[in-house]
Formats: sequence, C-alpha cells, structure tokens
Amino acid sequence: MLGSFTAFARRAALCKILHQPTLRRILCSPFGTGPQQDTGTIFELRTYDIKPAKTKECMELINRDIHFRLAHSELIGFWTAELGSMNMVFHIWKYDNFAHRAAVRKAIASDKEWQGKLSAILPLLKKMDMEIAYLVPWCELGTPPKEGVYELITYQQKPGGPALWGQSFRAAIDAHVRANYAKLIGVFHTEYGLLNTVRVLWWHESADSRAAGRHRAHEDARVVAAVRESVQFLESQRNMLLIPAPFSPLK
Repeated sequence: MLGSFTAFARRAALCKILHQPTLRRILCSPFGTGPQQDTGTIFELRTYDIKPAKTKECMELINRDIHFRLAHSELIGFWTAELGSMNMVFHIWKYDNFAHRAAVRKAIASDKEWQGKLSAILPLLKKMDMEIAYLVPWCELGTPPKEGVYELITYQQKPGGPALWGQSFRAAIDAHVRANYAKLIGVFHTEYGLLNTVRVLWWHESADSRAAGRHRAHEDARVVAAVRESVQFLESQRNMLLIPAPFSPLK
C-alpha cells in the first residue's frame, strides 16, 4: 500500500515538472523551428570601429578602392552607423560554403593591388570584429522596395539554441512582418563568434518612418503578446540605424 502511494506521488511530481512551460517547450520542440539551416551558404558579418576623426578619410578610401575586393566575392551590403553607434561600419559577405571562403581569403592575400590599398585603410581602424552566421531556415534574404535606411538589431539569447527560444523568437518576428511595420531583410544566427546571437536586419524608408512604425507596434496587441513571450529567453539587445554606402548592393 505504501509502495503504491510512493509511486503515485512520484508520478504526480514528475507530471508537475513536465508541465512547466519552459521544460515542456524543450522536450517537445525539435532541434530547429523548421527545416534545418543550410550548411552550405554562409554569411560573414564584419564590424569595423574607425578611429575618431578618421571616418571621412576611411570611407573615401573604401569608396575608391572597394572594387578590388568585390572582384573576389559577393558583398550583400555595406553600411555606416548613423544612430546607436559612432565611427563604425558594418558589412555582410556571402560565401557558398567554408571551402569557398577559404579560397577567397587565399586569393585576397595574394592580390597585391588590394593588399596595397588595404595597407592605407587598416591604420585608420581601431577594432575589427567578425562573425560567421547562417540565414535562419524560415527566412530568405529580402530585397528593399527602394533606397532607404536599415536597422540592425542584435539579440543575445539565453544558452540553449533554437530548441529553447526559436519558436517564440520566430513568432515575435512574424508578428512584426505581418503588421508591415518594416521590411524584413534577413535573420542571421551566429555559428562562429558569440553564440546564441541573432542579428535581424530591417529596411525602413527613413528614420522617421521607423519611429512611426515602432510606435504603432507598441500599440498592437498581437505584437506585444508575441514579444512578451519571447523576451523570457532574452539576455540583452541593442540596435543601430545604418546608412548604406554608395557601392552597397542593398540600398
């Protein structure tokens, strides 16, 4: 009799644990929120901090000489930070796979013309950061309807990966997309760099249209509910307003 009661108590305790929302999400979720990430195409996200008072000079050199670098691989976009940071450039490069990137890096190192141009740019930089990321499986790289400005939002998620936070994160992004507050360009999940980092790139017609859209989103019950669900897995976030360079494919 006592043994039956003990077994019943253990089952009841286990059921209580399994019905906790976070644990239930981990146990019931697949290891992704849809098709697995493409292990072929990768994106290199680079951030350069430019020395104060050297931004104008640095961008003039890059504008003049970037065509040497563009001969080696595909540039997705190149921007300067307008709000949220200072003296900073952000750029995204696309590669077919890791072998392709390695081949490009080797070719760049042997390109004497580009190396010569680069030697004039590097002394103007204070810091260089690089990440390798995949485009998440439920997002395709978007195209802006016309020239505008871009918002890059960086989310540092709790450890556990998409199995833990992927479903709620996607729901929050989808809520903004459905409401048409901004044009989604891409959602990038870091493979090398600070893990559990997701960078979301949005297009806006202008800084003022972005402000108006954000104000409407704050009053949209669907967006608020989706964001409230996703923030439980968020550790930090920051954003920047970016201006595309004249040679940037994404304008």
